[in-house]
Amino acid sequence: MRKIDATERVEISLTLDGIAVAGRAEPRMLLADFLREICGATGVHVGCEHGVCGCCTVLMNDVAGRSCLTLAVQADGADIKTVESLAGPDGTLNGLQEAFRKHHALQCGFCTPGILMSLTDLISRNPHPARDEVVSVVGGHLCRCTGYTSIVDAAMDAINSVGR
Repeated sequence: MRKIDATERVEISLTLDGIAVAGRAEPRMLLADFLREICGATGVHVGCEHGVCGCCTVLMNDVAGRSCLTLAVQADGADIKTVESLAGPDGTLNGLQEAFRKHHALQCGFCTPGILMSLTDLISRNPHPARDEVVSVVGGHLCRCTGYTSIVDAAMDAINSVGR
């Protein structure tokens, strides 16, 4: 058996927003830090570093999760989607992002990427969630600027606009 030094860097390969990427990281490096520092995915925000605020939420294999609670080595081989994956290739906002713009559902925007990713996960699993389901998902995020009404209203608008 080979003993690995905690400071030894290991190769991590994953798909980030549809693009295969690879980099080296210490085994204890958090996925949030790997995505930001190694991959340049600065839309992944780091707030509390304890999984409480939700700013760092990404989709890993199409499931929302806190990248500050996940080690980068745990994401080896995974499909990671960040907020950068939501807009079209030409920068056109998706329906949820457009609804956030329309309803002024962000101010400083620090929490917004994580909220968008959690709502994207919810809508992918249930295209027509009830308002209380949206409230529950949004309640897992801390926003100190807007309150949550405009965020929930934006999500409901996007949900209700699908198929029109």
